[in-house]
Amino acid sequence: MGAGGIVVVGSSNTDMVVSSERLPAPGETVIGGDFLLAPGGKGANQAVAASRAGAEVTLVACVGDDVFGEQAIAGFQRECIDTDHVRVASGAASGIALIMVGSGGENIISVAPGANGLLSTEDVEKAAERIASADCLLVQLEVPLATVKRALEIAREGGALTILNPAPAKKLPREVLTLVDVLTPNRIELAGILDGAEVARDMRKTARMIREIGVRDVIITLGSEGALIVGETEEAVPAFGVDAVDAVAAGDVFSGTLAVALTEGKPLVEAVEFACAAAAISVTRAGAQPSVPKRDEIDAFLTERT
Repeated sequence: MGAGGIVVVGSSNTDMVVSSERLPAPGETVIGGDFLLAPGGKGANQAVAASRAGAEVTLVACVGDDVFGEQAIAGFQRECIDTDHVRVASGAASGIALIMVGSGGENIISVAPGANGLLSTEDVEKAAERIASADCLLVQLEVPLATVKRALEIAREGGALTILNPAPAKKLPREVLTLVDVLTPNRIELAGILDGAEVARDMRKTARMIREIGVRDVIITLGSEGALIVGETEEAVPAFGVDAVDAVAAGDVFSGTLAVALTEGKPLVEAVEFACAAAAISVTRAGAQPSVPKRDEIDAFLTERT
């Protein structure tokens, strides 16, 4: 195991969120309610979640040389996240996400990746010493897959725990999956990882096949149903009942806090319960990073609910 801390390699976006009573059908205009401009991006969200949960966090990311990039870096620094490996790409726009949220918390998202698409293997190589010495590497799929793969290789060589949140959904090659210790897909993401519609209809079967490739633990996030662990044993972890307002970033909060719990040495089921609690708190609030709970909130929530 490395010297400590969590390294997140991933995306940084600015979220533009419109809340509506319901989500529009294709071709339909719906008059919405509140508008929220907030920091987001899966990598950045997970870094903030891990930092607020008590970890020392380094973010490896790429932003544009615009006001959104400036605001993002300032925000990371306020969250006590190491930004030495956040590159500002000259002439590039920062990533933007357009998000619509319905009354029950469901959402639809469209992302313009901007500078996220420029995060390269060279950026990862520059952070190699930090990645190799970390306790945990946490990655997602809003940046180029070659960049994700190289980060996983460096982390595996250094002995760090590797966690991949396979979002957005896409098929993943075997050579990437063999580098992953813990995989955290939702239902849709799980179904897209391997070929075969029949396999995709059976979550447990799909997760077992992924484990046969080399992933140690597959943890399927199920929203209001909690999470399903498929590892050496299989166990369902129930969700905590809350009044959901906005599910944006709930999966990111889950993955970021799961990384913290695992690096602290919590048993897998306990770590998943901790992450479920953090995600439950997050869906009661609007926005991505604004919804992320702090450690004392998670601990208090767990004490009250258990």
